[in-house]
Amino acid sequence: MTTTLDLWPIGNCQVSALVDRAGRFVWGCVPRVDGDPLFSALLGGEAPDTGFWGIGLEDSVSVEQEYIRNTPILVTTHRDAHGGAIEVIDFCPRFQREGRTYRPVAFARIVRPVAGSPRVRVQLRPTCGWGGGCREQIGGSNHLRLLMDTIALRLTTTAPIAMVQGERAFRVERPLHFFLGPDESFQGDLAATVDLMLYRTTHEWQSWVRGLAVPLEWQDVVIRCAITLKLCQHEETGAIVAALTTSIPEHAGSQRNWDYRFCWIRDAYYTVQALNRLGALDVLEGYLGYLRNIVDAASHDEQRGGHIQPLYGVLGEAHLPERIETTLPGYRGMGPVRVGNQAAEQIQHDAYGQIVLCSVHAFFDQRLFRIAGQEDFESLEHVGDRAWAYYDQPDAGLWELRTRQSVHTYSSAMCWAACDRLANAAERLGLPERRALWAGRADTIRTRIEEAAWREGTRRMSATFGGDDLDASVLQLLDLRFFAADDPRFIDTLTAIETGLRRGSTMLRYDTEDDFGLPETAFNFCTFWLIEALFLTGRSDEARVLFEEMLSRRTAAGLLSEDIDPTTGELWGNYPQTYSLVGMINCAAMLSKPWSSIR
Repeated sequence: MTTTLDLWPIGNCQVSALVDRAGRFVWGCVPRVDGDPLFSALLGGEAPDTGFWGIGLEDSVSVEQEYIRNTPILVTTHRDAHGGAIEVIDFCPRFQREGRTYRPVAFARIVRPVAGSPRVRVQLRPTCGWGGGCREQIGGSNHLRLLMDTIALRLTTTAPIAMVQGERAFRVERPLHFFLGPDESFQGDLAATVDLMLYRTTHEWQSWVRGLAVPLEWQDVVIRCAITLKLCQHEETGAIVAALTTSIPEHAGSQRNWDYRFCWIRDAYYTVQALNRLGALDVLEGYLGYLRNIVDAASHDEQRGGHIQPLYGVLGEAHLPERIETTLPGYRGMGPVRVGNQAAEQIQHDAYGQIVLCSVHAFFDQRLFRIAGQEDFESLEHVGDRAWAYYDQPDAGLWELRTRQSVHTYSSAMCWAACDRLANAAERLGLPERRALWAGRADTIRTRIEEAAWREGTRRMSATFGGDDLDASVLQLLDLRFFAADDPRFIDTLTAIETGLRRGSTMLRYDTEDDFGLPETAFNFCTFWLIEALFLTGRSDEARVLFEEMLSRRTAAGLLSEDIDPTTGELWGNYPQTYSLVGMINCAAMLSKPWSSIR
């Protein structure tokens, strides 16, 4: 079976797993998203013989999959050549219990006979230490222990444990329950308890979805993206990771293999912006708490002087050293497999704007449990001071170039936004002097950007102050309200970017050589930026056609990765990628007919 990104995520905002089209867990880390992969087959080469958890039928002829409506709970139906069938329900428990959210480091599976006399084979082949073997122990009549360096897990099951450990086929004549979780005795009746967990987890997710303000059209698209974005939040701290995977290459053999299991300030900003459109305030509130801790840590560190990194660990860790794990060959054998991300050491000035843009919402939204006040404003002013000090200084840019720096228009515009929105917050708090200060700084930065980035000869905004570079990120000047949609400078910039970077129904980030040569795949988020720009500049029919084209490229689970091959349509890059999910939500909300059209 060729490894692909046609995968179904399950999770509970503590752990997650990706399930392939054969119903196998092929990726899942413990004790959290940035941990050691217990299931690593996704990075195990073309036909890995370990790193997965499969439950399948002998003589299987078909496999069908779907989520339980409005949940990340997956139902896989297997049929064999003799009329036998089973369904396997996969989920990670998550529900309210005794005033707290129960989200253990645990994976639950229920096997139900559907027809005939199906014979099932369970293959539990976990990995430890990034592709190495795990120590296993039979712990009793119905459980198996897995001993890792960081955590000990226990599989408790109503299936015959010796048949499971020996991977022997046996007939399924009654429902089977599997609970792979903490290494402790399972309390209560396993079958009844796991069934109750399924019921409560289903109710929890469907209740959350019920509170979303979705557009009239493309509701299934928006709901699936919203659920998956929530799975990308480490709920304990509020951090939002960029993707659930590491080291999926941007294109074949590219070496552009990065670890995305961390919280980028930029990616998280776009995520909460999209979910705010839907009214998912719980994600915003959790992330704002995470941000406040990041800002406090930076401001109290005399050596760092208030410097904000582009990304942090899910617990707020600043030190994320990058290393290569050689035990795993990589996606389809295309290594390297990287753990950690050196981009944490880069200078990227746009982070200051994204922190302020996220945080200023809390000064205005009366629905929040915690409304921001004077102390929060004063803390944010330290971030604004950094934006003011560095808005015209070189950085690595949002595409995280590793070998050169420039003054990037996108980064400068985000610094402008930081000052502009701080002025709004000051006005909200009744602080006229502070409002005047920040509005004046914003005006100064705007003037500098307009003078340094505009190229009269080519009629476009350059991606850098020093060059005349095409870059899709400049389209974000519209979303930031730096330009109005009818500004001739934006219209001309859009024309130049579309002419230079559009490849059919996809959009490149840029088309110049970087640290690894010329990019070969399109960046999905940039295509959604293009769709927004087309719509807002009056080309709504074109925007709608392009949006539908992008939706046709989704996996069976309704999701997208980071990149796409413009020629073949194959998905590349880490998966599921928050940027791409954000793009689908934003465009659906923008393009949809209003609810009033059916009333």
